[in-house]
Amino acid sequence: MKILCMAYYFPPEIGSGPHLPFELCESLAGRGHDVTVVTGFPRYHVEVMPPKYRRHLFFEEEMGGVKVYRVNVPNTCTKQRYLRGATQQVIPWLYASRAMCLDRPDVVFTITPPLGMGQAARLVARRFGAPCVVNVQDLFPQNAVDLGMLRNRALIRCFERIERKIYRKSDAITVMSDGNRDFVLAKGGDSDRVQTIPNWVDTDLIQPGARMNEFRKAHGLGDEFIVLFAGTMGWSQGLDVVVDAAQLLADRSDIRFLLVGDGVEKERIWERARNLPNIRFLPIQSKAVYPDVLAAGDAALVTLRPEVGTPTVPSKISTIMSAGRPIVASIPLSGDVPKLIGKADCGLVVPPADARALADAVFTLKNDPAKTRQLGINGRRYAEENLSRTECSRKYEELFRRLIEQRDNQGVKSASR
Repeated sequence: MKILCMAYYFPPEIGSGPHLPFELCESLAGRGHDVTVVTGFPRYHVEVMPPKYRRHLFFEEEMGGVKVYRVNVPNTCTKQRYLRGATQQVIPWLYASRAMCLDRPDVVFTITPPLGMGQAARLVARRFGAPCVVNVQDLFPQNAVDLGMLRNRALIRCFERIERKIYRKSDAITVMSDGNRDFVLAKGGDSDRVQTIPNWVDTDLIQPGARMNEFRKAHGLGDEFIVLFAGTMGWSQGLDVVVDAAQLLADRSDIRFLLVGDGVEKERIWERARNLPNIRFLPIQSKAVYPDVLAAGDAALVTLRPEVGTPTVPSKISTIMSAGRPIVASIPLSGDVPKLIGKADCGLVVPPADARALADAVFTLKNDPAKTRQLGINGRRYAEENLSRTECSRKYEELFRRLIEQRDNQGVKSASR
């Protein structure tokens, strides 16, 4: 198969956003397929753009057996929401223009949001007569409405129209959980074209490791019970609950909260926490170091604001499971995460924004090493059996093949008329 992926984020950018499309493309290339990516120059969670990309309008390279075509687009890494939102609507069409100059693919794949990626991918797919597959990672605009980040009714209606059209017109929609599938169906998706494929994790790369590792030594963490948050520090994460829980446990010198990452809320959260002795911040770490970051933690946090009504499943959950560490989730109880954690028996779930409940959960794990260890073992087992990169890549391969066969069969029927 000739597979074209249009990716808003892509390595060497750091985080789950860039690495999900890269890992899928690399796996499909490893299975013998011809995979091409159209994306931008690295700006997201990259302190300095690597020299080889500078002073170019276009750039071509190969990564992991994948051909990558880059377009130098406006920088969206800004804290100004409306400016970021405006550029997110423009950039997908620049990618589409580049993609249309390439050879004809058998299938076009993209990830949303931004919604413009779904629109642009569909346009490219129509241009080449290829099926279009859209993976929905966040349920936009509903998630932004829930968080109060999007209030303009005209804009909301506009985004909802785009969203419904993507759900109705794409040849296939993939989502990370059954709750997300229900949401897409309620917004106009067709049950025959919406498939649940969970976010995967590279279980070979992310494995249970020694907690007293080089990362602990390098940052002077000693033998403290480390409660780790690693990832994006944005509005939806609601990290105030972590600061409040740390304050409640401030007299416990053997428990430390470690927040590793970056995001629009980091400065504000750091300012709130800077006088607490038991909370520490570190910058986002590279993919190579990330396994050691997870291994250094004794428990890992997943947090969401109570206002998050969409059934989101943060991608960090699969990596925490794969690392064999228990999850402490401060998250809306009606979503898919509590169901997943309960099914895997891999952690504790407390109500969102409830600092006392979060502190109590941390205290429980600290005082019960056997339980903590068993929850981590359970998570690792579930990741290996259900969330491996190999298994999820196989499901995408099967989906792409089926859509291509359907297209070819329709072409044969049309020609015979």
